[in-house]
Amino acid sequence: MKIGFIGAGNMGGALATAVAKAIGGDSVYLAAPCAEKVAALASEIGASVSDNATVTRDCDAIFLGVKPQMMAQVLATLPLGERAEKPLLISMAAGLSTTAIRAMAGVDAPIIRIMPNTPVAVGQGMILYTASADVTAEQTAAFLEMLREAGRLCEIDEARIDAASAVSGCGPAFVYLFIEALADGGVECGLPRAQALEFAAQTALGAAEMVLKTGRHPGDLKDAVCSPGGTTIAGVHALEDGAFRATAMGAVTAAYERTLELKK
Repeated sequence: MKIGFIGAGNMGGALATAVAKAIGGDSVYLAAPCAEKVAALASEIGASVSDNATVTRDCDAIFLGVKPQMMAQVLATLPLGERAEKPLLISMAAGLSTTAIRAMAGVDAPIIRIMPNTPVAVGQGMILYTASADVTAEQTAAFLEMLREAGRLCEIDEARIDAASAVSGCGPAFVYLFIEALADGGVECGLPRAQALEFAAQTALGAAEMVLKTGRHPGDLKDAVCSPGGTTIAGVHALEDGAFRATAMGAVTAAYERTLELKK
């Protein structure tokens, strides 16, 4: 199976790297405007440098790493109509539905819409996906296999993908802020910056793993750390004085509402 990438920026490049790890770089073909950057990525992951037309004609699945405002223009230039059997199109453009992608492509190609996040770069991404009705079971299985090194994948109804992306797509930025704030607190208490960052990042990683692997509610896990009259509950009180949970909820809601604005 040949996998093509049209556009290989930060997210597209990270996904191409994950695909190369999963199925081998010799099956991956990269097409992007910046020749130097795409050549460096191809060399790194063992992929081939190609162009939009060749990827469109030869590849079985094509990742569209194209900005939403450029999607219609790029799709209009692709020779999709020349193929009797249309390739699987995988779009990562925010706000563009599978219906919109099909209309822009001008052909009845099967489409999977994905919303990944930046941790796919280290194999710990959260990739939301929704598929058009004509995507076959075999194509879905191949899609899941090619992204198995990118992180977790979750199928979601398209009507909820924007809300979900406000959590997983925007969430890494919120978590990075929290890690930085924890580290700043450690520095204020006398820790060297490098140590404070290491301790904060590992703590966030470990806490996330506890939620995912134990299946326990985060409130229950929080209670297990808070001894009566102890240090942790004093810290939790300080966070609640600053409306920590309400602020985090507001961040997700603000991101979601901005997504809806951008779709208009």
